[in-house]
Amino acid sequence: ASIIPSFASSHPTMSALRFAVTTAARALPATAVRSVQAPAVRMTYARAMATYYAESHEFVKVDGDIGTIGITAHAADALGDIVFVDLPDVGSDFDQGESFGSVESVKAASDVYTPVAGEITEVNEELEDNPGVVNESPIEEGWFAKIKISDASQLEGLMGEDAYAEFCANEEH
Repeated sequence: ASIIPSFASSHPTMSALRFAVTTAARALPATAVRSVQAPAVRMTYARAMATYYAESHEFVKVDGDIGTIGITAHAADALGDIVFVDLPDVGSDFDQGESFGSVESVKAASDVYTPVAGEITEVNEELEDNPGVVNESPIEEGWFAKIKISDASQLEGLMGEDAYAEFCANEEH
């Protein structure tokens, strides 16, 4: 099927254009077509990122097999001004629901649990000098650690954003 309307196919300029486009497309190596398609694939993959929430008020923001974990805004608000964050060691392995660190505020101290099993690949070192960033931006800037997810099926047992908002609303009543 042609993208050029049928009434235009007899026009000399349109015929020349059709010939030029067809000839140019045939001259392209197969790798050129793949390199043009690759950014679309990456963009689709990036849109597939999702954030999941545990009932214990931790989140995991998933990008491929890496999850960024920390406490939710709801948890940060409940704790008040955060003054200390205990981070795990890079290379440590944790089971789902296992404590991987703690957070202390002017009101209380609390363990932090990993919403999925895996190996810690990175920690947010900024929290050592500035733990209050958790209160300001818990998911974007105040995350605790990155984990290489060992069992992606565990995500199915966590909540999406709407379910978590409903969970928090019901918890307050």
